[in-house]
Amino acid sequence: MNARRDRPAVLPGATISEADGVRYLHLGTEWVQGAMRKSRPRALELEYIQRMMVWLLFRPAQTLTRGHAVQLGLGAAAITRFTHQVLRMRTTAIELNPTVVQACRLWFHLPADDERLTVLTGDAGRWIAADAAPESIDALCVDMYDHDAAAPVIDDVEFYSGCRAALASGGMMTVNLFGRDAAFDRSAGRIAAAFGSDQVWRLAPTREGNTIVAAGREVVVPDRETLLARAAAIESRFGLPARKWLRLVRPLAVEGAA
Repeated sequence: MNARRDRPAVLPGATISEADGVRYLHLGTEWVQGAMRKSRPRALELEYIQRMMVWLLFRPAQTLTRGHAVQLGLGAAAITRFTHQVLRMRTTAIELNPTVVQACRLWFHLPADDERLTVLTGDAGRWIAADAAPESIDALCVDMYDHDAAAPVIDDVEFYSGCRAALASGGMMTVNLFGRDAAFDRSAGRIAAAFGSDQVWRLAPTREGNTIVAAGREVVVPDRETLLARAAAIESRFGLPARKWLRLVRPLAVEGAA
């Protein structure tokens, strides 16, 4: 079943709001598409964006800053800034709406492209299907919503299969599932069909209703002691609540059987 939503003939323009030291990105509605604390532009402000980084737990400490990170859907460029400037990974972001890219350059500290950063304006689904090199991505973050945040813009087995094909062995995709029209079980089932149910995990929802799903390609989960050590190192190095993630993450198959 193809669940790709029709693209609007005219894309909405990016708009900005600010409150309590935080700058927010919108697409002409009240729905928040991203956020940045002005005093800490490299920090991940929103909780669900922090949880999108759960893939860090599944990588050995010595490889955390290596490889290629890709974001489908730029938002306020929070993950892009983090992987490029904090992790210092080679980073690629694909965003359909050119006004979002422009707003991120002007208002959200998104730097110009360089030898480690490429920001492309285009259709992320087509990029995954046609342009992404097979087995080339180590961390793939998918967060694509339209102006009314009703459901993921692309949400089908064909797309998720393309994402898996682009991941290197041991690589991981994280997906934000949120929206008034979104059905978590349906979307998670499509991800499991593409990746295999033993390679899919979920975190508990945030207060705002964002549920992060992580899916890996040939990911080997270490023992609990190793995961705890990795979580502590992530908290120490990057200030992310990785030990909390460990309490929240569960294999999808276990959740589905409950």
